[in-house]
Amino acid sequence: MISVGIEAMNIFGGTAYLDVMQLAKHRQLDTSKFEGLLMKEKTVALPYEDPVTFGVNAAKPIVDSLSQEEKDRIELLITCTESGIDFGKSISTYIHHYLGLNRNCRLFELKNACYSGTAGLQMAVNFILSQTSPGAKALVITTDISRFTVIDGGDALTMDWSFVEPSSGAGATALLVGENPHVFEMDVGAHGYYGYEVMDTCRPTPDSEAGDSDLGLMSYLDCCEQTFLEYQKRVTGVDYRGTFQYLAFHTPFGGMVKAAHRTMMRKIAKSKPADIESDFEKRVMPGINYCQHTGNIMGGTVFLSLASIIDHGDFSVPKRIGCFSYGSGCCSEFYSGTVTAQGQEYQSRFEIKRQLNERYQLSIDEYEEVLKASNEVRFGTRNAKLNFEIVSDAFTSCQGKNRLLLEGIHEFHREYRWIS
Repeated sequence: MISVGIEAMNIFGGTAYLDVMQLAKHRQLDTSKFEGLLMKEKTVALPYEDPVTFGVNAAKPIVDSLSQEEKDRIELLITCTESGIDFGKSISTYIHHYLGLNRNCRLFELKNACYSGTAGLQMAVNFILSQTSPGAKALVITTDISRFTVIDGGDALTMDWSFVEPSSGAGATALLVGENPHVFEMDVGAHGYYGYEVMDTCRPTPDSEAGDSDLGLMSYLDCCEQTFLEYQKRVTGVDYRGTFQYLAFHTPFGGMVKAAHRTMMRKIAKSKPADIESDFEKRVMPGINYCQHTGNIMGGTVFLSLASIIDHGDFSVPKRIGCFSYGSGCCSEFYSGTVTAQGQEYQSRFEIKRQLNERYQLSIDEYEEVLKASNEVRFGTRNAKLNFEIVSDAFTSCQGKNRLLLEGIHEFHREYRWIS
């Protein structure tokens, strides 16, 4: 069987961010409760940023690193998002255009809450394994932004939305999938998937969200356990503690991951509290690092965690990483792959940490200004002209970085401009 996996991976964490503790104090939240979220910053999508600009800006460094021959072998483009801009037209069409990809390419959009990125990756992996087009590559892009209002509900909608605002982020990941998995080689056939209908979190209208936080936590914990048990049935001799040197989780916020890992260590590994804490710091915390600086980026969060592990982990010898992906509604999967020192070095060229550190920090007043201005671009907006002078210093920080930004909307058609 051929090797398959991630040949290159990049993250785009947006142009601007907000200190979430500053936001918590501004909203007069219980900061002692807030500290348990393990959050530091959240990416804030500016009015002239949308899922297309995020996706393109994540993928462009990868595409630019390819030879023309390699670029032309991208025959599958999957965009994974729950932040769609049209009920019919795929975001992939815009992304395909602005990346200048070969027209002999399948391109479509996939929606399945926060599981969508893993669904796209597995679809790409199976396309490569099928060998229907030997040597072909696939580009999987996850792109999501939190630009919505909260739906009021009755007793069933019990989520404490004041804590959703600090943890909801924005971001995109781009994965080049092919037969030369320099970065992350998939363990083919090693997976466990599990799903059922549950009303934990949903988007009943394009720019809103509703949910039940307690139900969401219970579903997440249940799926984490059941996907691993299914993985264990398929792969002989698997041990939760010993098989995986690192663990990448879908990370709505770090505290939720810590609860899931603690439950798994108690129930599956039969570990004591002190061992659980040290194991969390060693195997899980390297993957939470980047997630602490963007907030929940939905379908791409598990890959944000994976990228963080690759950049912060010790790969002096090859290491196996277990990945848990969860999407509300729900569907989930546990799968794995290996990373080497060469893969870590290869991946380092995208300088994800530097990108995150170079973002513009919004003040609370600027953040409130962005929230008001974002109403100009909503789902179904027919005509709009975006003002790049909103938080002008943030726009200035884009210059010199060859970023794609949304310039306007004309009769529903989105028009973009490169800022070099």
